[in-house]
Amino acid sequence: MRIGELAARTGVSVRSLRYYEEQGLLTSARSPRGHRRYDEVQVERIRLIQQLFSAGLSSRTIVDLLPCVESPSADASEAALKRMSQERDRLDQHIEDLIKTRAALDDLIAANRAHRRELARA
Repeated sequence: MRIGELAARTGVSVRSLRYYEEQGLLTSARSPRGHRRYDEVQVERIRLIQQLFSAGLSSRTIVDLLPCVESPSADASEAALKRMSQERDRLDQHIEDLIKTRAALDDLIAANRAHRRELARA
């Protein structure tokens, strides 16, 4: 199938499909005229890629995880689990940083409100 049909079937833009290919997430064959051609297997692969992106994973991380899908083995599964755990730890740290940032902003908002009350009394 051509890239437009793949985009329609998966709900992913043509631009995103080209990006996936640039990042090594997706492969295509080329027609004699240079058009990308995809097989049916790519539909499920894109669904998996979308699921991994939805989980907050980067394209680089997804590239690291795809061998587990392509060549399932205990070692590949262990490597994927380790990589996903690292990503979860990274997200936990990011959430913690965001909570601290929000608390600092809350302090500034409270200070501004107190200042406005003082201005209203004057």
